[in-house]
Amino acid sequence: MKIIRTRDRATQLEHLAQAQQSAPSVNYSDDEWRERLTPQQYLVLRQAGTEAPWTGELLDEHRSCTYLCAACGAQLFPSSTKFESHCGWPSFYEALPGAVNYFEDISHGMRRIEVRCASCDSHLGHIFDDAPDQPTGNRFCMNSVCLQFVPDPVA
Repeated sequence: MKIIRTRDRATQLEHLAQAQQSAPSVNYSDDEWRERLTPQQYLVLRQAGTEAPWTGELLDEHRSCTYLCAACGAQLFPSSTKFESHCGWPSFYEALPGAVNYFEDISHGMRRIEVRCASCDSHLGHIFDDAPDQPTGNRFCMNSVCLQFVPDPVA
């Protein structure tokens, strides 16, 4: 998805809100999520927390893979879209088609665009339009704890 670049951030968020959002297909109770996830995963994936910058296990991962949602296993990002943004979290310029949904986030005194897994509605991170050197101009700033690394099969 290409973020609509406008001078008015509210207009940009409105365009994203109008994008088709898919309904989650994986639904667990809060207690079931707590059983399935580690405390850190639960905090970030289900309560929209954030892991500390520069601490994520996947920040410096460069092997060929498909990144999956750590909560439900849905495919999210091909490694070919990962890039070094030097922001402290794994960054991607594009998600797989239909893999994520976007929501306005006005927490912490900011207006941002939250990215959630389309399959289970888990928080993954945020998307920013501050990567002009990337094909889409977007930076999906994702928490490592939200992602599962699955190496591509060796040919």
